[in-house]
Amino acid sequence: MGKMETNDKNKSLPVLIGSNRLIRVSNSISLTNKLLFGEIEGLFNEAFYMLNSKSLNIRNENYCFQLEYDKHFHRKTFKYEAKNKTDYKEAIRLFDKVIELKNNYTFAYNYKGLAKSKLKDFEGAIADYSKAIELEPEYAMAYQNRGLAKYILNDVELAIIDYNKAIVLDPEYALAYNNRGLAKDELKDFEGALTDYNKAIEIDPEDDDAYVKRGVAKDELKDFWGAITDYNKAIEIDPENADAYNNRGLAKSKLEDFEPAIADYSKAIELNPEYAYAYNNRGIAKDELKDFEGAIADYSKAIALDPKDAMAYNNRGIAKKKLKGSESAIADYNKAIELDPENAMAFNNRGIAREALDDFEGAKTDQIKYNELINK
Repeated sequence: MGKMETNDKNKSLPVLIGSNRLIRVSNSISLTNKLLFGEIEGLFNEAFYMLNSKSLNIRNENYCFQLEYDKHFHRKTFKYEAKNKTDYKEAIRLFDKVIELKNNYTFAYNYKGLAKSKLKDFEGAIADYSKAIELEPEYAMAYQNRGLAKYILNDVELAIIDYNKAIVLDPEYALAYNNRGLAKDELKDFEGALTDYNKAIEIDPEDDDAYVKRGVAKDELKDFWGAITDYNKAIEIDPENADAYNNRGLAKSKLEDFEPAIADYSKAIELNPEYAYAYNNRGIAKDELKDFEGAIADYSKAIALDPKDAMAYNNRGIAKKKLKGSESAIADYNKAIELDPENAMAFNNRGIAREALDDFEGAKTDQIKYNELINK
């Protein structure tokens, strides 16, 4: 039987970029120069609003002042989500104008980095976070944000160094523990990740994202019921957390509880209709229940949402083989291999299909490649 691929470690899990504790920087704006301060304050407030335009309702709020003097205001309110890319670009332009007027204003560099991260300019973001750190070496939030940008660029070990520094500077920094746990997950240090998620949850018991991530680590350690408990808690905190539903579905699938798993995947899709991974995972559960047409429909939707998803092509090939025969599956296996030449499962499955079609030389070639990949 062909081998299917699930999205066990959900890279699409949302990673918040911010701080759960605002550090008041030492080089804050001097209130003695009121004319200059007024101009900087106005520009900064507008830039900060643009960075948060999706969730903020009040445009003329004095965010500059509140960020300076209320360390909890930032933690409780801001998600750094703009309505569109244009707003992120405008935020960057305005932060640049703030820096022109006061080139050592740490907040402007940090938040400009956040805007660049949202536009996937992670190298540019790292440069801005590094400048903020140069100006204020004890700015924990800048270390945490730089760590996240490095993680996204797959510099995982360097990311952990930045998270470590953020935690040294602010031992109650839940987000830094949370994201350090994610980096440890990537390095397959699941026990270390659990320790970090436990600390994040101890500091902030209402962070649904931390429960989701801890659930993923438990899943990796085969503690599926423990993972489900964490996903349940995440859903209790935020009933619209699509990742929690998707991942709970994965844990249920691993316990071979496919009907409830499908219900969870369906809820994830209801909450996020563009959730390609949830379609893929629901397809696998349907395949297990021998609903091959339903599985093919879900894999096709996953591919429509993410045409570069090699696992969805591989899985659709498996369902097509079961429903229509080996010849119908070959094109999907070919595409999976084209997209991911290191996809051992696709080589294995194509080899099985080729053998069924009496293409023994092709089957042998695929089996050799499969063995080569799994023994790397």
